[in-house]
Amino acid sequence: MNFHEYQAKELFAEYNIPVPKGKVARTVEEAVTVAESLNCDMWVVKAQVHAGGRGKAGGVKLAKSLNEVHQHASDMIGMTIKTYQTGGLALPVNEVLITEAANIEKELYLSLLVDRANKCLSFVTSAEGGVEIEEVARTNPEKIHTIRIDNTEGLFPYACRKTGFAMGLTSKQVRQLSHIMIQMHKMFLDLDLSLIEINPLIIDDQQNVVALDAKLDVDDNALYRHQDLAAMRDKSQEDPAEAEAHEHELNYIKLDGNIACMVNGAGLAMATMDVIKLKGGEPANFLDVGGGATAERVATAFKIILSDPNVKSVLVNIFGGIVRCDLIANGILTAIKEVGVKVPIVVRLEGTNVELGKKILDESDLAVISANNLDDAANKAVEAAGATS
Repeated sequence: MNFHEYQAKELFAEYNIPVPKGKVARTVEEAVTVAESLNCDMWVVKAQVHAGGRGKAGGVKLAKSLNEVHQHASDMIGMTIKTYQTGGLALPVNEVLITEAANIEKELYLSLLVDRANKCLSFVTSAEGGVEIEEVARTNPEKIHTIRIDNTEGLFPYACRKTGFAMGLTSKQVRQLSHIMIQMHKMFLDLDLSLIEINPLIIDDQQNVVALDAKLDVDDNALYRHQDLAAMRDKSQEDPAEAEAHEHELNYIKLDGNIACMVNGAGLAMATMDVIKLKGGEPANFLDVGGGATAERVATAFKIILSDPNVKSVLVNIFGGIVRCDLIANGILTAIKEVGVKVPIVVRLEGTNVELGKKILDESDLAVISANNLDDAANKAVEAAGATS
């Protein structure tokens, strides 16, 4: 789950990580009131969406008067923003963050993430921060530094100080950076996060280190332990189908292809998509309905995957272990009747009572294509998608 910048900064403040003064506003009038309360001469108006690159899309503006705050807030609230990080979606701007403008002397980059390759948490830092950090990583990778945190020993202050001096900071700034890194690590563990990114982390005109921006991701699997964080979810920033799938505890991710996949088990789902690709097709989604593939869950899954207008065929690949194949077959037929599927459906069943399950599908009056194995299913799904196109 992602957070808005203002939500991330509120959590930063709880962990004593320095951020500019600011507050979120949901109306133009509220934006002006917030600006007045900050008691400063210049403000930054920032559209709140779950994506980077807002500035280039007109989502970050400097205001030198309250009239400009009013104008920028009026322009932003209600607009949509589409950037390279929105996955093709145009995200709605429902609120803006009003902050005091900072005098920036230098921009740095700092993040803490799950380093899966090294099976630990790692800080990633650079003295070259700002919106073009991806370009820095591509063209000057030597300017990106990684600090791995031992899972047993944790984060030592000396490692933070070493990082600060390597970034060319003064002794005062090194102390401030060390404090920020230690608090980030504590926050990461306390809240079960998967990413903290500060870009840019700035040095202001008072020579202080301040988090000018903030991005947080939390591990969805840990949200049951953090109901306060779960309440911060903004469904308007998510793909509608993915949001609905989340409500029904289905694991769904939309992709760019035209062959929808419905599978029980994440590993089996990945294998199914791989085989579709090998056969020359393109999967339209990842969908894991879980071990208990009941008729209700299958019907909901059909509704979600068919909400994608690009879908030309559906491949259902179910292993009947916990639930018998005959029950799954009846569930699939019930779901098809309920949803009214109008594209070819290829079904591959394996496991307990598989022959009975296939018999039920073959004897039905519905246009369901039965497959003998995954290879056969993928061939038939690709062929059906091509015939439908």
